[in-house]
Amino acid sequence: MKVVEILPELEIGGVERHVIDLSNELSRRGHDVTVISAGGRMARQLSARVRQIEMPVHKKNPFTVALCAKKISRRARAEGVQLLHAHSRVPAWIAQIASKKAGIPYIVTAHVDFGNKSRWIYAPYRGAACVICVSAAVREAMKGCFYENAHVVLNGLDEPKVFWKPENLRGPVKFLFVGRLSPVKGLQDALAALPREGEWTLDVLGDGPLRAELEKIASERGLGDKVAFHGYSEKADEFMANSSCLLFPSYAEGMPLTLARAVQIGIPVIASDIAPVVEMAKGRENLLRPGDVEAWRAALKDFIKTRSAKLKIPLSSVPTLAKMADEDEEIYREVIAAGGKKKV
Repeated sequence: MKVVEILPELEIGGVERHVIDLSNELSRRGHDVTVISAGGRMARQLSARVRQIEMPVHKKNPFTVALCAKKISRRARAEGVQLLHAHSRVPAWIAQIASKKAGIPYIVTAHVDFGNKSRWIYAPYRGAACVICVSAAVREAMKGCFYENAHVVLNGLDEPKVFWKPENLRGPVKFLFVGRLSPVKGLQDALAALPREGEWTLDVLGDGPLRAELEKIASERGLGDKVAFHGYSEKADEFMANSSCLLFPSYAEGMPLTLARAVQIGIPVIASDIAPVVEMAKGRENLLRPGDVEAWRAALKDFIKTRSAKLKIPLSSVPTLAKMADEDEEIYREVIAAGGKKKV
């Protein structure tokens, strides 16, 4: 198959990780895959077999959207592309326009429950041959926007090369946070909840618009010598394998890849009570309400004291990358064979 994956950028985030893993796996299977984005520091993680094209597909300007769609449709016709696969809202609009111009089908993956549920914004989702939702929680939350043509394909991950060991619980507790530094990820709550006393440290992997404010919070609370901001890092697996506990205080997710990776590696986790995490954990037991600083403070103090996290998430809740690619591949084949008619 000859497919094009379109996403806003390849900077930092779960959408980027998903598209990189999917594209690399599909190309490994012999498919012709092109990734179109605005580029970014994660671009180098794409396989040499995957063609990369940079376009401003992250911009919401209608003229830019139309221009990108025109370029993509021309390339699709010239190269015999069979399917466009959009990730996020602006790429969905671009894919819909390009699809009509090139006469080829398009599908969209919904990676998160968006706060804005305007039906106009999601017109390209309803027009797609299929909307792939990365969790049942996303499909349920967005059912008013595109439920009729939505199918759940859980995010899959490849096998980690490193694993957590119980010896990591000896000595000072090493907390870890991995994610974009934005309000929705909840690190501000963890920083407010962490005690000033006790033998612990916190490594923060990630970057984003809230970084300066988060560093200020840590400094003002007198935690400067305990909290280290490392910025974006490609060594998240190694950090998980060598830390004591992952903190996951997020307010909203689609299917949380950081948490899924933590489950694979085996590190203890303290996590938020949000729908996708409940889905992974098979229940709400031992999950903490996001934003409840007192509950997080109690959980953090308890872990420092006992070196034990009460939350248990089964490894079976994390599909393999091969399984995810199998399911996406099947959808691709069915949509192409049906000439773009909706897969219901």
